[in-house]
Amino acid sequence: MTRFMQIRVASVALFVVACGASEQARELTAPLSAPEARPPQVAVTGQFPCDSIGEIHFICDMVSPEDIAVVPGAEWAIASGARPGGRLHLLDVGSKTATVLFPTLDRDERLDAGAYPDCPGPLDLSDPDASRLHGLYMKPGESDLHTLYAVHHGPRESVEAFEVNTMELPPRLAWVGCFPAPEGRTFNSVVALPDGGIAATSGSVMQWHANTGWVEVPGSEDAAANGLEVSGDGQFLFIAGWTEEKLTRVSRGLTPVQKDVVQLGFRPDNFRMSLDGTVIFAAGHTDKFGDPISDPREPTLETTNVATIDPNTLEVRRIFVHPAIDGLVTSTTATRIGDELWLGSYRGDRLAYLPMPE
Repeated sequence: MTRFMQIRVASVALFVVACGASEQARELTAPLSAPEARPPQVAVTGQFPCDSIGEIHFICDMVSPEDIAVVPGAEWAIASGARPGGRLHLLDVGSKTATVLFPTLDRDERLDAGAYPDCPGPLDLSDPDASRLHGLYMKPGESDLHTLYAVHHGPRESVEAFEVNTMELPPRLAWVGCFPAPEGRTFNSVVALPDGGIAATSGSVMQWHANTGWVEVPGSEDAAANGLEVSGDGQFLFIAGWTEEKLTRVSRGLTPVQKDVVQLGFRPDNFRMSLDGTVIFAAGHTDKFGDPISDPREPTLETTNVATIDPNTLEVRRIFVHPAIDGLVTSTTATRIGDELWLGSYRGDRLAYLPMPE
């Protein structure tokens, strides 16, 4: 039996233990008729123990570590904090520990007005809990200075830019600029573009360059855009269509636009290119039975799904399926670091890591 089949069998067994047979559970699931019957929407931080579940281990005491960006060298990573009270956390990959990286009382803020001409200045952090940092993207730089882009909600809707200095240990973060969102737009995920500028999802995909400002990427208007990745040469965007369980690959700068759509069988939240560029990791949701999500949702009972996608052929391979886990809930991002698969969660209070499925 392959490791993937073992995971699937284990997942089914957990469903049986927790819920009984699927058909019995469906019969016992009554529709919600009153506001007070609305199921829990998020895990309460600290409510559940941080104990391992088999080979799945956790880094706890966070708020909504929705996304993970790996720092070049793969000894460190950064996790987001996408709900009120969330923070950017620095993850020590070796020791499996997390420390608050931003905001801190001694934070470094120095606007690079040349690189970020539309940025009005640092974030208003008079109430740091009102500031939420969502999707992340790490742009490797020369030597030991890299750039982290983070989608931000709260005092302003924007993509915030940070310099990541790995010459110091642990790495230090400095805020250096921002890209304010166009009026009426709310962002989710962000990537850096090899030809300069960035792209971010907001129903469709918007891209920013210094000479154009924000413009919509042709072909992305019906992609139901949530997560986002970019090919190494910048010619293609890979868009996670969460509500429609699909991946859309759209070309950039080609006429006519090249566009391919692949159904994934689950709602993909984030995409993350592997460090070697050979596969895209997609993480997302099915309902508690492993079926497509329907209303009313039961968010804390939904199933984690992780698949790899070949960026050239768009072949999809499901590598991990697991029922909701107390505290983690279900995964919104997946990335490989060394020989481990790391999972983030929007509705959870922890990250998970486990041996890389085969």
